[in-house]
Amino acid sequence: MAPEADDTEQEDNVEDKLNSKASNGKMGGGSESQTSEGDEEEEEDEEPRLKYALLTKHLRTVYRNADATSAFLVGGDKMVIGTHNGNIHVLSLPSYSSIKVYHAHSESVSAVSISPFPPPLPASRPNLGTRLVSTQKSSPAPSTPGTSKSSTPGRSPNPPPVPITASNQIYIATSSIDGNVCVASLTDPKDVMLRNFGRPIQAVALSPDYKNDHSYLSGGLAGNLILTVGGKSGTSSKSNAGAGAAATASGWLGAIGLGSNTGQDTILHSGEGAIRTIQWSLSGNYVVWVNEKGIKLMRSKLHLETHESESAWKRINHIDHPNRAVWEEMAGVWRPQAKWIDETGLETDDLDTGHINGLQQKSLSQTSHEAGAPLPKSTARRKRPEKLLIGWGDTIWITNVLPGGATSGKEAGKIARVEILTILRIDCIVSGVSLYTPSLLVVLAYVPPGESVSSPQSTPTRGRHRRQNALQPEIRLVDVETQEEVSVADTLNVSRYESLSATDYHLDVLPAMQISQKAASSRGALEIIGGGIWDVGMYPARLFSSSASVESNGSHSAEGSSRAPSDLHVASPVPGDDQLVHPSALTHGMKIFIQSPYDCVLATKPTLADHFSWLDAHAMYEQAWSLLDQHPEAAGDSSGASTESTPSTPTRAPAKRAGTLLDFFLDNKSQTTVSASGKRNLHSHVESEKRRIGELWIQQLTKHNDWSKAGATCGKVLTTGDHWEHWVWVFAQADKFEEITPYVPSTQLQPPLPSIVYELVLGYYVSNDRTRLQGLLERWSTELFDAGPVIEAIQARLQVGDIREDSVEDGHVGRDWRILMDCLAKLYLADGRPAQALRCYIRLQDADTAMRLIGEYHLVDAVSDNIPDFILLRVTKAQQRSAPLSELECASREPIRLLVAAAHHGIVRPESVIKQLNARHGVPNPYLFFYFRALWEGETATGGQMNIDATSRAQKQSLVDEQLIATEGKALVSDHADTALPLFAEYDRPLLMNFLRTSQTYTLDLASRICKQRNYTPELVYLLSKEGRTTAALRLIIDEIGDVSQAIAFAKEQGDQSLWDDLLNYSMNKPSFIRGLLEEVGTSIDPVKLVRKIPEGLEIEGLKGGLKRIIREYEIQHSISEGVARVLRGEVAAAMADKGKGLNKGIKFEIGETNKDPIMMHNPRTGRPRQVKKGYCPGCEKSFLPEDAELLISFPCQHIFHLPCLLSMDGKEPEDIPTSLVNLDWQSEFDRSVGPKVDHAALIRNQVDQGCPLENSDAG
Repeated sequence: MAPEADDTEQEDNVEDKLNSKASNGKMGGGSESQTSEGDEEEEEDEEPRLKYALLTKHLRTVYRNADATSAFLVGGDKMVIGTHNGNIHVLSLPSYSSIKVYHAHSESVSAVSISPFPPPLPASRPNLGTRLVSTQKSSPAPSTPGTSKSSTPGRSPNPPPVPITASNQIYIATSSIDGNVCVASLTDPKDVMLRNFGRPIQAVALSPDYKNDHSYLSGGLAGNLILTVGGKSGTSSKSNAGAGAAATASGWLGAIGLGSNTGQDTILHSGEGAIRTIQWSLSGNYVVWVNEKGIKLMRSKLHLETHESESAWKRINHIDHPNRAVWEEMAGVWRPQAKWIDETGLETDDLDTGHINGLQQKSLSQTSHEAGAPLPKSTARRKRPEKLLIGWGDTIWITNVLPGGATSGKEAGKIARVEILTILRIDCIVSGVSLYTPSLLVVLAYVPPGESVSSPQSTPTRGRHRRQNALQPEIRLVDVETQEEVSVADTLNVSRYESLSATDYHLDVLPAMQISQKAASSRGALEIIGGGIWDVGMYPARLFSSSASVESNGSHSAEGSSRAPSDLHVASPVPGDDQLVHPSALTHGMKIFIQSPYDCVLATKPTLADHFSWLDAHAMYEQAWSLLDQHPEAAGDSSGASTESTPSTPTRAPAKRAGTLLDFFLDNKSQTTVSASGKRNLHSHVESEKRRIGELWIQQLTKHNDWSKAGATCGKVLTTGDHWEHWVWVFAQADKFEEITPYVPSTQLQPPLPSIVYELVLGYYVSNDRTRLQGLLERWSTELFDAGPVIEAIQARLQVGDIREDSVEDGHVGRDWRILMDCLAKLYLADGRPAQALRCYIRLQDADTAMRLIGEYHLVDAVSDNIPDFILLRVTKAQQRSAPLSELECASREPIRLLVAAAHHGIVRPESVIKQLNARHGVPNPYLFFYFRALWEGETATGGQMNIDATSRAQKQSLVDEQLIATEGKALVSDHADTALPLFAEYDRPLLMNFLRTSQTYTLDLASRICKQRNYTPELVYLLSKEGRTTAALRLIIDEIGDVSQAIAFAKEQGDQSLWDDLLNYSMNKPSFIRGLLEEVGTSIDPVKLVRKIPEGLEIEGLKGGLKRIIREYEIQHSISEGVARVLRGEVAAAMADKGKGLNKGIKFEIGETNKDPIMMHNPRTGRPRQVKKGYCPGCEKSFLPEDAELLISFPCQHIFHLPCLLSMDGKEPEDIPTSLVNLDWQSEFDRSVGPKVDHAALIRNQVDQGCPLENSDAG
């Protein structure tokens, strides 16, 4: 056994990403509900029976290194967890801080047992808070047993020991599938025994009096129920069950020769399959175990009288498992759950007056000894019945075990008898079960995926099967009498539930803490602030730093400061927010722990404060108010809002509606008084809650139309102008002015009556009497009220839709609509919003007022969102229906010109005008046509109004401006060419042709389609030619128009010979076309070709004249061509002669003359200027000197190079230069001879064949 000290590492573990919810008893909801809508409504309206808290993040050390839990037990103030890696974790409750961690097994831990059970925390000890504080300050870090000589690197080899206190003096037994049972003392690291049984052990149970008798029971796959007695601490031994002699000492202490007392194993029962569960009764008198055949019960050796000694380890009863096919297959697979019930620790069935924060009140005489504590013989003689609860597979047994003692009848002479009270069959597998209240079972249910557990089809069949994902576990509350669920099952959203089975889940409970009547009635500041003694253990610093401490802030007695540590050990939590315990762990009621391999969940009973919160959240204000009246403590503690103070029982606060008037009026927390010691006045807090609930009650009455009762309640509540403001608003919304108006104060209150009262009255008349509204606005000054809310009321009334321009009121069409619009315009002007007033006058078609406002306030941009109505300012509805286009144009000219001017200034873009006009009038749209034409022609608000008396210069400038405006307008229209195109085609065909020839942005396909539809042939010819379809355009001219002159002009314009061929082919059967070609084609067509194509025998009128004309034109053309050719030949000859002279001239240059300033030289070939440094080689940029040995090469462009530099610029290497060219001695051999010079020039020409490299680069 290799002990570990994982809890001493300060590693950062991954935060648990699961979040728990406590909505209607639900914790999470990983899968979708399969219930109907009616069931969902019932679930939402049902008050939750349990609330849940996820504790996974508080158990960080347990899940370290990807470990997972396999066994679980809670008792008193301890939680013991076994893992699949064989580790044992002992944690303190309620802090969940680690007390001890050790490695006990090499395989998964299958069961955990402790002896004796630590007593639960007492609830009424006056000095326990001080003891907890001193203990927390002096508590050492969590430790591990020091039984191993090796330690993990980086960890303390000698961890501090566990403090020896009453609650820590326990033994922990664990079994494992590695075949070992480990029994270890929590406080003594040397008091450890390891026993190997050779087969996997599934269950172990320590004797309640293990400290004295050193005995325990175990069982596993071998099917033997083994009683082990004795054994020496610090030894590892093998089981000697069935052996003739005691087994020899072995283990990790055998090497040092410790004693040979290895204990004695006795088989009490065998031969009925694997044993999965063993449990001692609370009194220690009985033992229950479950194997594959059924449930067995026997009498233990504890608390036997002298004459009853023969009854030790004698079996009392046997209960067979159900006789169904599925049980024959699964009895050895399902893990049985056996639990002895302490009925004094159960919750009550209802939240009645007997509860204080979920705590049962019982007299001290009714409080029994805690579970597992050694019982005196006097108590045993009482022979009280003990309740046993077994959950196995799909069945739950509730039994009573009654002690024997009958002197006659069938029961005479029996040790004890078993009375089966109830057998429940459920539709799931029981993973955990316990009694929650005397009449309710809490069941941890595992629902097999796909089908019912008890159906015959669930029997495993042969063959390969695909494993289905498991469902989430459920917590169910089942009524023992009716055997039905009392509420909707709560689904637990735990990690990786899809891969878990029923045996992976565990359920254990801590019974409700008991207090006396006296302690319950005398709860002081300790419980009020901390929520109970558990809160003291978690937050002692907060308790004793507050004014509510049991000791005053200014006094520190010697007795209080020197008090010794208490017998309760609370390990110091690791710093961090995740160590703050969930408030549910600090309550006094029953705590239900649900453990899965990867998560731990705590379930508790809702408190009175939770009940109040639920009533508040579900709008049950009358019941909530009554609850506050009877139980003021249900309001909770207002100090719980502190960031460092966690209330013992969390309550769900009612949902807040931020920003509403109701929240403002109901916020009475500022009136809560604070005492001199810093505590809030609890009574004031309760009264504040009652006032808040009372206000909500009034609101509820108004919602249910009980206005008379609501009015009576308002008479008690409404005393200030603020409250009147709110409730007048409420009554106004309900159209109950007659009920509330008589009670509205007629004089100003202090503080003054808000202007909203006037606004509401005006709003009422907006909805009911528009004529009187107009009169009120004429009489009342706008300083009495805010025009904004009245404006909103009018707008809302208009948006309803029943008041329209065509609605009839008292025989007048649109009367109310015009009144509201006129009132709205006046209110806008009073509110300083002339733009909105302009919109109203536009809708009223009050053209004079609208134009006056535009000029006075410069509101051209204000019409951008209501352009159609603005254009129709002077157009009546009768004109819109039947007036001709010219009349409509005249009536809309002024607004349209104003819009055109705004478009040129960028104030109102054409896009906005197009969008709104199309949305209003559709297609065709004459008003949009007027707008486009005005843009195209440059008609603005000032256009066409030139002063006749202006000077000539001013007239010219005005003309220029008009041309610029027209050009810009054409560009604006071209941006929307496809929109303007159909309008021009509809209303102005000449403008269409102008637009087609001018604009380049329209879509040719759209234009062609429109022209085809309207048979606009000239426009279509233009479009076809623009598309490049000249043949189709020519064919259209010939077939549709029949104008040979237009066809010839079109062919000449295109300049395409193939088009002339097509024209000849189309014209050969038309004598008029042939004559036209002869007369007008001129030299565009070869006359011989034309004449040859004329069909023989075709009579052509005017043929002779046509031929003469075409011949004459060709003679003229021929004469002109000859003259041009002669002139061209002469010019070419002169240019060639000049070039030859230039090439034949020598180039003069001098050596030694240098000029660093560049000069401009012209290339004789290209004529391009270039900067040249005279006397320098462009290649090496060195000056020419008389003593230079290199050959110099000069070009007509006046660039002079060293021959090597010239060749290198051509990309040639020095070794590529011919040797004959390099080795020539010019001055000795070639001074007088011409031949060598010619040969050498030829060599140079071969090497420099591309000319001057600088000029070639320029030419390129």
